[in-house]
Amino acid sequence: MSRYLRSGEGWRLGWNPIADEFCGLVAGDRWAIELTAAEFKDFCRLAQQLGDTMTAMADQLMAEERLACEQETETIWLETEGFPAAYGLRFILLSGRRGEGEWPSAIVPQLLAAIAQIPFDPNL
Repeated sequence: MSRYLRSGEGWRLGWNPIADEFCGLVAGDRWAIELTAAEFKDFCRLAQQLGDTMTAMADQLMAEERLACEQETETIWLETEGFPAAYGLRFILLSGRRGEGEWPSAIVPQLLAAIAQIPFDPNL
């Protein structure tokens, strides 16, 4: 399996399944942090779930209503906040060395699209 690295204005996302300890990378304009495989997989799964939740809530809210949703595992906490069609995403690592980061609403759609393309090996 090969490495996966994608980037855009204000974000970077990487996955290297054969790295010793830190297989994942998430980054913004002025920050970056490497994640363990468990942290990175949790990050990706929760980000996609929160994105789906925000989309599903569009019909439930008035146009001016903002929404905040959060999810966490033992390794990471994620939150989306904003409008169903335009929301920011932030995370906090809950294990090991700790760290946090966030992306504004203009970046989140590109980041979620890149997450959906990561070639995870189900045997890892």
